[in-house]
Amino acid sequence: MAELADLGIASMRSRCSEAEWEARVDLAACYRLIEFYGMADMAANHISARVPGEENAFLINAYGLLYEEITASSLIKINADGEILSAPDFGPDLKYGVNRAGFVIHSAIHQARHELSCVIHTHTWPGMAVSALECGLLPLAQTSMRFVNISYHDYQGVVLDEAEQASLVADLGGNNAMILRNHGLLTVGRTIPEAFNAMHRLELSCKLQLAAMACNSPLNPVPRDVLDKTYMNYQPQTRRPYGVMEWPALLRKLDRIDPSYRL
Repeated sequence: MAELADLGIASMRSRCSEAEWEARVDLAACYRLIEFYGMADMAANHISARVPGEENAFLINAYGLLYEEITASSLIKINADGEILSAPDFGPDLKYGVNRAGFVIHSAIHQARHELSCVIHTHTWPGMAVSALECGLLPLAQTSMRFVNISYHDYQGVVLDEAEQASLVADLGGNNAMILRNHGLLTVGRTIPEAFNAMHRLELSCKLQLAAMACNSPLNPVPRDVLDKTYMNYQPQTRRPYGVMEWPALLRKLDRIDPSYRL
């Protein structure tokens, strides 16, 4: 079997269905893209994806790998109880498992929102900064108007207690994005490309807000009816699903930079 560069991990392709392998490749690509666009936090944070055709299984990163190291075969498959269903052999020196906080957050959403395939959580400095602002995310420009009705979840400490899962799910509701107060950002999607698209735009929204507020000049308000109309133009029923157009191009970008995510 092919050996992955540097880490010596044997390919998982023969150990999973073709549908799971495709999900693994897309999820590994998502990790690399989060890294490329400056949204990674070393080995912290998580992106998870539901395993197609399996009722109670999703893929998540091995805790200890950098996002730039993650490949299709390095992902760990777990169930909603946190039990490892399959994992690569990391060898005696790399005894990686699954981070508890990642399991608590991601399993809660996967169990409650069966239509979703992907959950992304980040700790970027713009996201954390906006999460600490009492005003939350402001609809200052067209990009952030997409998130006019974004969800919020109050900080309750490091997310290690499964008791917090109910409030996480309730606060997210039917939205595809949520600000974890004093913590960071979270997006979800019916596909991996959709969730990445939401996170990329949410990150841009946070950056533009901080830049505008830093100018110490009055902010230009947009009438509520215009905000509502713009928000509706971004909803699934009025446009094609997010990620469909740009995802193949993003994969081509990664293939030019480093195609090892596919291993």
